[in-house]
Amino acid sequence: MTRQNNDKIRTDGIIFDIDGTLWDSRTVVADAWNEVILKYYPDRTALAPEFLTGLFGKPMDEIAGALFPELEGQELQKMADKCFDYENALLEKRPGTVYPGVKETLRLLAEKVPLFIVSNCQKGYIEVCMKGCGIEALISDYLCYGDTQAPKNETLLQLIRKNNLKAPVYVGDTQGDADACEKAEVPMIYAAYGLGRVEHPLRTIDRMEQLTQVIEPLKK
Repeated sequence: MTRQNNDKIRTDGIIFDIDGTLWDSRTVVADAWNEVILKYYPDRTALAPEFLTGLFGKPMDEIAGALFPELEGQELQKMADKCFDYENALLEKRPGTVYPGVKETLRLLAEKVPLFIVSNCQKGYIEVCMKGCGIEALISDYLCYGDTQAPKNETLLQLIRKNNLKAPVYVGDTQGDADACEKAEVPMIYAAYGLGRVEHPLRTIDRMEQLTQVIEPLKK
C-alpha cells in the first residue's frame, strides 16, 4: 500500500461524487429500474441492489448497455430514459440513505470553501440527491454526464473552468473516480466507506467527518 502524505490538501473548491460518497441509493434505484423493466420485460429476473454496486459511477451509456444488452440505438436509449426518469421520480419520494455526517460536515466546509458536485448521472439526479441530503443551499454549482455527454474528467474540467478554480480537490469512492481525476489532474480524496475500491489513493477518509481534518482552505 502506498504511504499517504498526512499534510493537509490546500484547496479553493471541493467537488463531490454522489453515489458512495454522499449517499447510497441502490435499493431505491433497483426498485425503480425493476418496475420499469418488468413492465416491458416480465420474464426478466429482477435486479438486486447489489448488482448496482458495479454500475454506479459509470457513464449512463455504459449502465444502459448493462441493463439492456439485447437492445441498441434508439430502442436502448428509450428504455434507459424510462428507467432514469422513473428513478428520479421515485427518489423524490424515497431518498437514498445519506451517509452519517454528510450534512453537518458540508455545512462546516461551506463556511470556508465553495462546494460542488460532479457525477456521471442523468439530469435531475443531482438535484434529487441535494434535496434528499438536505444540502441544496450548501452547493455552489454542479454538473453531470447528462449535461455534458462527456467522460467524467471532461465534466470535471468544465466545472473547474466555469468556476475559475485554481486548486480543486475531488472526493469520490471508485477507481473510475480516481482515473478521471488523474486525467483531469485533480487530486482525489478516497471515501473508503463508499461502494468502491481505489488503488494507491492520495488520501483516504473512513467517514465524512474526517474531511474537515484533511483539507485546508486556500486563501485568495
